[in-house]
Amino acid sequence: MLAYDLPRELIAQKPCEPRDAARLLVLERRSGRISHRIFRDLPEFLHPGDCLVLNDTEVLPARLRGRRADTGGKVELLILRPFDFAQGRQDQDERDCVYGCLGQPGRRLREGAKLLFDHGSVEGEILSSEAGGKRVRFRGATGRLLSRLGEIPLPPYIKRPVQPEDARWYQTVFAREPGAVAAPTAGLHFTKGLMERIRALGVRICFVTLHVGWGTFKPVGERELASGRLHEEWFRVPAETRGAIEATQRGGGRVIAVGTTVVRALETVGLSSLRKRGSDSRFRGNDRVEGSTDLFIRPGFAFRVVDALVTNFHLPGTSLLLLVEAFAGEGLARAAYEEAIRSRYRFYSYGDAVVIL
Repeated sequence: MLAYDLPRELIAQKPCEPRDAARLLVLERRSGRISHRIFRDLPEFLHPGDCLVLNDTEVLPARLRGRRADTGGKVELLILRPFDFAQGRQDQDERDCVYGCLGQPGRRLREGAKLLFDHGSVEGEILSSEAGGKRVRFRGATGRLLSRLGEIPLPPYIKRPVQPEDARWYQTVFAREPGAVAAPTAGLHFTKGLMERIRALGVRICFVTLHVGWGTFKPVGERELASGRLHEEWFRVPAETRGAIEATQRGGGRVIAVGTTVVRALETVGLSSLRKRGSDSRFRGNDRVEGSTDLFIRPGFAFRVVDALVTNFHLPGTSLLLLVEAFAGEGLARAAYEEAIRSRYRFYSYGDAVVIL
């Protein structure tokens, strides 16, 4: 597993403006060649007949700040499951609801603790507290709990207060399906103008939905390595996307995934198709596919759908970095990260990007 030392000043605290002004490291798998461009140059590496696949999940304002009812001490919750995973939608209708959360200060938020939000108009109670998180029941005007009280949940390595601009910065321009607690960060670099240029080339643009969970930032542990399974995330691949990918493969074009979340969704469906059809691994079928995936992509994985990958630079020890190593090869991934550090690229969610061809 790739480990690296990153100077703290290379962890981006704000995005580039405009979005497509971020730097783009270009890594060619066959030759090992590395070159340096700007993200708005991405169309130069696309061809007519290719298919670019984006994740249209929308980040929820999932961080809540409140106080303990008994001491008045500050409390912070990150809501992890604010929607019904089986249906892939927010549960906004019930007046009282139970959500899975992470909490700070974690050790003090024990079972039975009472919490107050919005000057007491919303009450919370810790129903259970375990290593994987807490179950919290909210009472009061909870029908629109997050839209009223929540803020964008920036990753823990962004060491500054949330600003009003983050509601725009930490959301893709094509976000339309609420449900994520972290952004599909490779998609943050796209502008509407850049997407129009890509379409004008004769490149198909289509979408999947995968609601990114907080587990995306967690280091991979012994349990995941032993089981070969990861945290579950809900996803949907629409019928029109399946059809576009099948047409692209039939025509000899490339499927280009924007982000590791898109890879995870497409390869989950690809594996399902392979199990049904034996040795024929083409992306077949015109029906919508949705559900949850615990697919763990690491070195040795056989990619069946994705031909090229646009992604950001990821935290060491995470499943995202293992996926990049699986796709690029461990040696090339290491070379790319070493070059990015030497060349002072900006890392992580608000940082620069790499395209692996």
